[in-house]
Amino acid sequence: MIKKVIFISAGPGDPDLITVKALNHLKKSEIVLVDRLVSPEIIKKYSNYKRKFIFVGKNSTRRTSFSQNRINEILIDYALKGKYVVRLKGGDVSIFSNIMDELVELKKYNIPYEIIPGITSAIGAAAYAGIPLTARGYASSVRFITLHNPDSINFNQWIDFIKTQDTLVFYMCIKKLYEIFDKLTKNKNYFGMNKLVAIIEQATTPMQRVYTSHLYNCKNLIKEKNNFMSPSLVIVGKIVVLHHYFKWFFNSNVLDKKNYFE
Repeated sequence: MIKKVIFISAGPGDPDLITVKALNHLKKSEIVLVDRLVSPEIIKKYSNYKRKFIFVGKNSTRRTSFSQNRINEILIDYALKGKYVVRLKGGDVSIFSNIMDELVELKKYNIPYEIIPGITSAIGAAAYAGIPLTARGYASSVRFITLHNPDSINFNQWIDFIKTQDTLVFYMCIKKLYEIFDKLTKNKNYFGMNKLVAIIEQATTPMQRVYTSHLYNCKNLIKEKNNFMSPSLVIVGKIVVLHHYFKWFFNSNVLDKKNYFE
């Protein structure tokens, strides 16, 4: 009676970035558990009487936010009933999506599953901002970092972030920007003067905005902008300079009236 649970990736904001394989599963689904950052256009296009969409987004500022335990319960309940269950997550399902908790529960009940990869936010945001995350002479490696809590990173790790030539991509950090840039600029002995920053709001959507700055001037950028729309993503590294050469997305906007970048 049990069918597979299919984890599929919706990609970042642009609904056209979802993969063909993900769409094929979505078309066949009966129950779809949807995360908060999934494009509404995807839901609108595939909503009909054949499938039920259950919105299980997490948002600490709203009463309707779902706990991970509750999401697990819903997932298991429909799978055991033999429904064709799709777990639809924004970006890529394997990058900062809490997929492991759900996989553990499926294993407990011997429920088979499949994981369909997709475009994670960092890849989408960088591409639509015209920033190659690696490039000869700029960066040979890239790191994806979640900084919902900057204090979870110890002193030596912050020093490593300052010293490295890798491209750094910070997820889930928009409410902690000031603390993050404070930690990246606090130790003058290691401070990298060639480090640049791009803050990308609403990546891959018509509302996308790109703001750039030298790392040492980021606090002024934050003060000038006051707040950034969620979701936003931060890229740090020498490679950010390429945005000014290769930006192509029609709604890309650089805040430079205060000479943050020069």
